[in-house]
Amino acid sequence: MAISVDAVLIRKSWKPFIKPENNSHEIEHNENLTRRDDYGCEILPNNSGQAMRPKKNKYKRMKKSMNSQMDLYPEQYELHQQDLIRGPISRRKFFKRMGLGIASFVVVSDVVSAEILNQLDPSLAEDAIASWIHIDESGKITVFTGKVEVGQNIRTSLAQVVAEELFVEVEDIHLIMGDTDLTPYDRGTYGSLTTPQMAPILRKAAASVRELLKETAAKEWSVGKSGLQMEKGIVIHPSNGKRLSYSQLSQGKKLFQQVDSEVAVVPVSSWKVAGTSVPKIEGKSFITGRHKYVSDMALPGMVYGKILRAPANGAKLKNLDTSRAESMEGVTVVRNGDFVGVTAPDSPTANMALAMLEATWDRTPQPSRKDLFGHLKKTARNQPESKSELTDALSQASFKLNQTFTIDYIAHVPLEPRAGVAEWKGDKLTVWTGTQRPFGVQEELQRAFDIPKENVRVIMPDTGSGYGGKHTGEAGIEAAKLAKATGKPVKVTWTREEEFKWAYLRPAGVIDVRSGMDSSGKVTAWEFHNYNSGNAGIQAPYTIAAKHDQFLAADTPLRQGSYRALASTANIFAIESQFNDLAAEIGSDPLGFRLKHLQDERLTNALTACADKFGWDKSRKKDHGFGIACGAVKGGFVATCAEVSVHPETGEVKVIRLVTSFECGAIINPRHLESQVVGCVLQGLGGALFEAIDFKEGEVLNASISGYRVPRFADIPAIEVVLLDRKDLPPAGAGEAPIVAVAPAIRNAIFEVTGKKLNHLPMIPSGSITV
Repeated sequence: MAISVDAVLIRKSWKPFIKPENNSHEIEHNENLTRRDDYGCEILPNNSGQAMRPKKNKYKRMKKSMNSQMDLYPEQYELHQQDLIRGPISRRKFFKRMGLGIASFVVVSDVVSAEILNQLDPSLAEDAIASWIHIDESGKITVFTGKVEVGQNIRTSLAQVVAEELFVEVEDIHLIMGDTDLTPYDRGTYGSLTTPQMAPILRKAAASVRELLKETAAKEWSVGKSGLQMEKGIVIHPSNGKRLSYSQLSQGKKLFQQVDSEVAVVPVSSWKVAGTSVPKIEGKSFITGRHKYVSDMALPGMVYGKILRAPANGAKLKNLDTSRAESMEGVTVVRNGDFVGVTAPDSPTANMALAMLEATWDRTPQPSRKDLFGHLKKTARNQPESKSELTDALSQASFKLNQTFTIDYIAHVPLEPRAGVAEWKGDKLTVWTGTQRPFGVQEELQRAFDIPKENVRVIMPDTGSGYGGKHTGEAGIEAAKLAKATGKPVKVTWTREEEFKWAYLRPAGVIDVRSGMDSSGKVTAWEFHNYNSGNAGIQAPYTIAAKHDQFLAADTPLRQGSYRALASTANIFAIESQFNDLAAEIGSDPLGFRLKHLQDERLTNALTACADKFGWDKSRKKDHGFGIACGAVKGGFVATCAEVSVHPETGEVKVIRLVTSFECGAIINPRHLESQVVGCVLQGLGGALFEAIDFKEGEVLNASISGYRVPRFADIPAIEVVLLDRKDLPPAGAGEAPIVAVAPAIRNAIFEVTGKKLNHLPMIPSGSITV
């Protein structure tokens, strides 16, 4: 059976998603650096110390500049600095116009809830407490957030901060996450933004609920609320011991009062639930296998889909014979231009039907891996710039060092490849898929099928890791196309090979660095040009009189996008390697040399804490080297020390020990923060030593775990983590920054013992170097 459909293909170009989250909780950055929001837009301070976005005329210039750039895919938001912000009518204005009060509990009628609220832009839903927290008639506390759980354990940490404000246990909090019908609009879970953005919002919302409950109890008892006590979901009378439960006080009604932005939250120094290592919420369900991933789902009447893929990037479908597949019982073939898919009653039959499709393709010439770095520099969209003061500083320098660093594409390799389940009921579409951006996928589906946004629901069950690799919703969109054509629910699960070949990769790059020092060993000049790999982390944290850095977009042979810390890994690898080599030029200790050029207290503390734990000053063993590196990324301050051994005859490199210190403000869950740091270190180890995508003329050649080497158990060194708990600072994200210092620390350790400068990532894909 064959079906031809008129559904619109997935858009091949994408304009940046531009809905803001209205909150002022920006990540605190090194004050010596330009402060930017998650899109790279500069943050301007206001008198209150909160962050402001640039003025409208600045955004006009950004928009004009953006129009001259390539169309962006959603996974590429971190590569570029520009973005445009728009401002729809807020829910606050709506509630004001509707006359809904803010001094008492409000029950919303079915008409208002269904007909009006669902049509509002939920991106500004933080005005109403009900958008974030609800206490039902049984006292169950439900928290809503558009953020999603992809293994970073934010379900637990967000529950902790809510429980802290409401004086209940973590077990009393139920989080609904990443459901576009139930949760406030959210741009996505990426960029280490969940903790600095969402935790303050939920703390304020929970504290607002707390104060409303106390006010209601105080009115009931005709007492002042200041003397009331709260514990375990109960408000207690200050003198006679009378008690009212949260459920009695709220009566299950929705709270449409505005979140009180001035409400006092529990001080970090007084935390009893937050700040502790409570176990992972629903952790047992993952260990026992009870948790259902999208790839485990099955709906009544569901069929299984597979998609015909081109043999190489850029290939176009020339001829297609579907007759053999169509003759198979229960198989349906769906075609729309170059989009071709099959459905079958079970997965093996779907795979067989896909194999029965006979396709020929037209290929276009594509760069190969051997041409990669020359291609990136050749196709740069702008010319590298310099500054006259920098040229003068370099010419006057007593010591000069010019180096080039090259970075291969690497894959995310998530434990769970992409999967999507789609079901149409009339003109309503529901998609379950593992994505970091459920609202972004909702918008992709809206465009793909040209239907109203409110007709699309995306649900994101807790999924098997993302690492920045699941910003898009390909599997969900493919399933929805097949479901639309067949009239049945469809599940599409990518194979590991498809994940390697057709998911986006961490960008490859070329980085040119020129620097100079005066006769006293002070760095006086610094010029840094990054081709293609991105702008994140491009600014060196060191005090240098004449400094210039520039990101140059280029033509990418393979699809590329976000990755854990994205370009920060490449940029900090180059920065920390160059700085290390400058120290070596004058025979200076790498630690002391860095400290001499650092003014940032937080990064200095991380660096010294790491060196102390590692024992930086202890004597080296023969054929062993020590290396150190540091960086400040997305509100996190990290340093790593590495000890490596290099076999004097074979050149085999073994990472013996890694120590990482990390500071991200106040710690919400120490045990899980440590797990995040260890996860970053292990992933950073693979990118430092082995991982690289090999490709020829648009075709990925090592699209399997056996061909693409990730760290194995034998590669894992002793890992130690030092957590610096700054209770005086707001919590920041932790899922990305700890990865950035791993590669340069190992590189610098290898340099110390061998004198060899390994300026390419990965450094030792074969496991050894030439001695």
